[in-house]
Amino acid sequence: MSAPKRLLVNAFNMNCVGHIHHGLWTHPRDRSTEYNTLGYWTDIARLLERGLFDGLFIADIVGSYDVYQGGLDLTLQEAIQLPANDPWMLVSAMAAVTQHLGFGLTASTGAETPFTFARKASTLDQLTGGRLGWNIVTGYIDSGARALGHERLVAHDLRYDQADDFLALCYRLWEGSWEDDAVRKDRARRIYADPAQVHAIAHDGPFYRSQGVHMCEPSPQRTPVLYQAGTSGRGQRFAGEHAECVFIAANDPAAARATAGRLRQSLVAAGRRPEDVKIFVALSVVAGATEAEARDRHAEYQRYASPEAGLAHFAASTGVDFARYGLDDPIDYSGSNAIQSAGQTAQQRGWTTRRQLLQQFTLGSRYPTLVGSGSQIADELVRWLDEGDIDGINLSRIVVPETWADFIDHVVPELQARGRYRTAYDEGTLRHKLFGQGDRLPAAHPAAAVRGLATQASPSADTARPVSFTGA
Repeated sequence: MSAPKRLLVNAFNMNCVGHIHHGLWTHPRDRSTEYNTLGYWTDIARLLERGLFDGLFIADIVGSYDVYQGGLDLTLQEAIQLPANDPWMLVSAMAAVTQHLGFGLTASTGAETPFTFARKASTLDQLTGGRLGWNIVTGYIDSGARALGHERLVAHDLRYDQADDFLALCYRLWEGSWEDDAVRKDRARRIYADPAQVHAIAHDGPFYRSQGVHMCEPSPQRTPVLYQAGTSGRGQRFAGEHAECVFIAANDPAAARATAGRLRQSLVAAGRRPEDVKIFVALSVVAGATEAEARDRHAEYQRYASPEAGLAHFAASTGVDFARYGLDDPIDYSGSNAIQSAGQTAQQRGWTTRRQLLQQFTLGSRYPTLVGSGSQIADELVRWLDEGDIDGINLSRIVVPETWADFIDHVVPELQARGRYRTAYDEGTLRHKLFGQGDRLPAAHPAAAVRGLATQASPSADTARPVSFTGA
């Protein structure tokens, strides 16, 4: 009999004040206004490693939320992911005070260029000892496209086509440019790297062209662990081809199981195994020593939350300005070029008026929230694992760092007692910790196909190279 599945946990954060639970930055115990100080981040990293978290997953956007009320007033007043600093700058400091914690960092294929991005990722994978993951996003807000100098956001499915080509080029750089034994470090013979084992890549794709060697020697994982969050039809196909970890939204285990089943089938369709992906669901947790303590704390948090700020964030996700509707007017979600699954989910759940939407944001967010004692929450998380076919959770912050500290103190021991949470870290890279099968991508992954093929040109395409676009 196989051992019961252990829960994987990422802390979910962003390099900003207001991330998911909007309005909670006003809570007197919240430290999120310190987001632009290193001490804030190194304290978080130490805390998460004490709690044996798998990683810190840091979201990001390029652009600002200007859909709600047709402007930025509420976004600025409530710090709705604005201001937002670069997440990649944080990792070296956090890696220096930890040994095992992984880092899942967001970067948009529309706001980066593959050659320079590949170097940035290899550098951080080296500096962290192989603890880097990349959350691949294709952007969804028009303000980011305009800020980058483009007229508008590229069409939804075309953004994924562009991301396919972005990854194809990155794979050639990470996996094919330097052979495994290229680095000699031979002082006596004055050979740091063997020229015969370093190859120029030749890529001529529908969106990107590149010729040259990767500027970095191989990092521990070569390709960082690949995260992705799109669950539209095109997003699931992209996940099936590339993703190792997928971040989903689900209101209950049954919904999670349905989404997980579709995602795992998309891997099979791409020639991979269903277990080659780890699925993380977005959850919030308010834990206490007792149920009464947790419920008191939850009620306290609600007094500081801003449902309207949560609605403004959701407006950007759907591309719909809900402020144009009366409280009970029916909302039209059609025609959006933003996150397609966001509008679809709202309609499926019957959130068809602004009043109904505001009722979902009593904690400043629409995320499912578990409230209770450590034992009660552990029971519920085991149910999500077993009935929802998920592998882990992205645990969003409500009050920083209290949310994660309470989870560590109250929930982790209960999960450990059930054999559902690690009691110590395994050695190795982030990929090995997650999958237990070594540092490199498996042979069935498309990145493996380019190993040893760096000097062969990729197939050219007649497709015109469209202008790129935005953030996360």
